[in-house]
Amino acid sequence: MTLSEAYNYGVYFLSANGVDEADFKSLCLCCHCAGIKNNEYEIHKNEDLIIMKKFADMLWQIKSGEPLQYVIGRWDFYESEFHVGRGVLIPRPETEELTELVLDNAKRLCSPVVFDLCSGSGCIGISIAKALPSSTVYCVEKSEEALQYLLKNAESISNVKVVNSDINYPSDIGNADIIVSNPPYIKSSDLSSLQREVQFEPSMALDGGADGLDFYRIIAEKWNSNLKENGMLFLEIGEDQGEAVYEILEKQGFKEIEVIKDMYGNNRMVKSVKK
Repeated sequence: MTLSEAYNYGVYFLSANGVDEADFKSLCLCCHCAGIKNNEYEIHKNEDLIIMKKFADMLWQIKSGEPLQYVIGRWDFYESEFHVGRGVLIPRPETEELTELVLDNAKRLCSPVVFDLCSGSGCIGISIAKALPSSTVYCVEKSEEALQYLLKNAESISNVKVVNSDINYPSDIGNADIIVSNPPYIKSSDLSSLQREVQFEPSMALDGGADGLDFYRIIAEKWNSNLKENGMLFLEIGEDQGEAVYEILEKQGFKEIEVIKDMYGNNRMVKSVKK
């Protein structure tokens, strides 16, 4: 079976089983099995796809609802590829915008120290570290499952320090010029209504407590003292959480608080400065 025949079968199989984006997912699986990039498909589409069993097994995983990123085992984020799988949050495009926002501000600093809290795969912190070799980035993560991906992704990046710690208990890692976090921010009562693929992701990385704001309170209250004077805090938020997060930060004495929209026009990031 050629690559194009496998692709067409994958589209048919996934579509027949009600899977959305069947064409894109089939393309990703085919190219992954062939060991090529998606944009190389046209060049190789008439070549034989040797590992058909692997392709078939992956189609069934997708049919069962498992996220494409987990099935493939890695995913692009910012300018790098990250290992992902069960037990770690999947990197998303909105979080690339948060990373870019941090970098725009960090580039003005000399050898900045950055804390990436609730780091997960490390996609934010590692991307910052790679873009700013003069920085030192501490990636703080509690989950043992996520930590395995974080360690793998951080291999050979000398300015990344992995810290296995619960953010409820700030580690003795000094003070930062910048703290960034994409924390869990889904309301506990909303978890069961999330789409099927999202429910494969770890609840620890999604559950923000009864009102979805638990981790913003923890970061604002307990990590305030780990920010240098005029240090910056960057947070990803749910689109309806801008006002509430603003109030949490204001209560803890942060200044220059700004709610920033993402590419879709939704409130998605908050920037603030320590007094």
